[in-house]
Amino acid sequence: MWEMVFTLFMLLLLQTVLGFDNLLYISLESKKAPADKQRYVEKLGIGIAILLRIALLFFLVNVIDSFQDPLLKFGLIEYFEGSFNLHSIIVLAGGIFIIHTSVKEIWHMISLKESGEIELKPAKPATVANVTVMIVIMNLVFSFDSILAAMALTKDMWLMTASIVISGILMVWLSGKVSIFLAKNRMFEVLGLFILMLVGVMLLTEGGHLAHIKLFGNEIVPMSKTTFYFVIVILIVVDLAQTRYKKKLKIESAQSSKS
Repeated sequence: MWEMVFTLFMLLLLQTVLGFDNLLYISLESKKAPADKQRYVEKLGIGIAILLRIALLFFLVNVIDSFQDPLLKFGLIEYFEGSFNLHSIIVLAGGIFIIHTSVKEIWHMISLKESGEIELKPAKPATVANVTVMIVIMNLVFSFDSILAAMALTKDMWLMTASIVISGILMVWLSGKVSIFLAKNRMFEVLGLFILMLVGVMLLTEGGHLAHIKLFGNEIVPMSKTTFYFVIVILIVVDLAQTRYKKKLKIESAQSSKS
């Protein structure tokens, strides 16, 4: 009994640690929906993703070997080589899409008109269906690692299913908290997008490692979660320090103009 409780706790801890990047994506993606539908989109997207995660779990248990079998092999002398399987292709595609999305959103936020003024025209809200589909798809991309890691911890399907459901419920709750925080502190949106870009880079390195990609003879090494979280802490500290420094400069400028 206690062994099952401990295993469930470890599975939930694993889902939480591996789910931070997914949570951030959900919070940022849901902001594209109309304001009055954002919470609905988050709940709907995560709810559908939970069901698909459970289906994916049962699917992977039975066909895990086929995801590891090579599908494509490339080799260009000593410049590039790789052996792609289905798992690596999915992870690489997810990383490319996330980097594309974050770069596009960052560019939109800092884009200028020809006159040099900041483009203030708001982006047209995406439809509920489009945002929900993207949340579900990316949730599945992110879920591969957590499901495979869970399968390494236990073979009990009920425990793994329970951890997916509980972690999904926690994600619904936490996504709302993150969305509210970003709405009240819009200056952190850019920081969130850069962290999202870092998530894309992490997925690319992981997919490259799974595909055994070598560039100029050097094998791609996956970014560890420790490195990922360390870089996030550094980004947050830099952003906070820069914000505080800007406030100081404004105060000094106001004082000098008075004198």
